[in-house]
Order: sequence, then C-alpha cells, then structure tokens
Amino acid sequence: MKTALLAGSTGLIGSQLLTLLLNSERYSRVIALTRHDLPAHPKLTQIHADGQTLIAYVDQLGADDVFCCLGTTMAKAGSKEKFHQVDFTYPVELATLALARGAKQFFVVSALGADKNSSIYYNQVKGELEDALKGMGYPSLHIFRPSLLLGNRSEGRAGEDSAKIVYKIFGFLIPKKYKAIDSAKVARAMLQLAKQEKFGTHVHESKDLQSF
Repeated sequence: MKTALLAGSTGLIGSQLLTLLLNSERYSRVIALTRHDLPAHPKLTQIHADGQTLIAYVDQLGADDVFCCLGTTMAKAGSKEKFHQVDFTYPVELATLALARGAKQFFVVSALGADKNSSIYYNQVKGELEDALKGMGYPSLHIFRPSLLLGNRSEGRAGEDSAKIVYKIFGFLIPKKYKAIDSAKVARAMLQLAKQEKFGTHVHESKDLQSF
C-alpha cells in the first residue's frame, strides 16, 4: 500500500481526484495540502499550508505518488507575479521537496498549448513549469495538458463560462485536439496512469485523455 500526496484538492480536477484516491485500494494514506478544511476520512491527512512556502512542512511530505492540480487564472490571481507563484513556484517547490523525501512519481496538470516560448503568458508559465519538472530527475513524470475543462467549479470563471456556452453550440466543429474535456476524465487518467508505474517522462495531450 502506498501514500499519495495531493495539492489542489479543492479545485475542479483535484476535488474529483481526491475522492478517487481515497477510494483506491492502491493507497493506504492520502495527504492533502489544503487551505480549507476537508471532510474527514480514515485515510486522509490534511496539511493546512499557509500559502507562502512549503518548506515548513517538508517532514510531512513523504509520499510515493505526488499529484499537483494547482492552478489559477490571471483574473483571480490579480497580477502576473501572483499567477506565477501559484502556477510555477508552488508546483516546483512541491516537486522538489517531495522528491527529496523519496517520491517516485509526479503527476501535474499543465494546459493545452503549454510552451515557454509562447506569446501568451499563461501558456508560457505552464511551459516553464514543464521544463523545470523535466529537469528534476523524477523516475516517473506525467504531464497532463487538458483543453477547456468541463465541470462544476466552486467559484465561477467568467471566461470559461462563456467558452462553455460557445462549445455547446459549436462543439461539433472543433477539432478533437481542442475539444473541451470533462474534468472527471483527467482525474481518472491521473489515477489510472499512477497504477501503471511507467518510468520516464510522459506528456498526455487533451485528445488522448478523452478515452478515460
């Protein structure tokens, strides 16, 4: 039996993944980094991080598999600096500290179009994150690049909500590569691929995640 470490457990993908991890026979313990109280569960250990740095919690970050579902938007973050902190600094710090504690697999939600050379800041940061993780030496690294995510968020995102309306009307015209994807499929893919324990770096495009 293994231990899973999850960051972003209250987000769209993370909340669904948390349920899957707690119900999976693969894990006897699930550690959730969270700013909010989660429902109690016999397997669940909650670490209420202060949102500034994870170094203070390093002794509690020992896990076999690490799942990073952290992410925000420019509008919610309020600035490029704060966006970069959530979407780059925190995931890199998590990966670094967990690897030092013996983690073997790292699973991260990136985005369709991630590219450090992109003219779009969001995609640029996601690309920088991917490159940083690839250079860490994880035995197994899985990068997930979903397109527009479908699902019910706890908070509204005006841009996404508008895009979902357009997708419902014109979705049949959109190439498979760019089609919106149910967040539950991404969560299921993360768990299923964790069970396979494949070595090396693997990038999973949105069109490939549609089958989960």
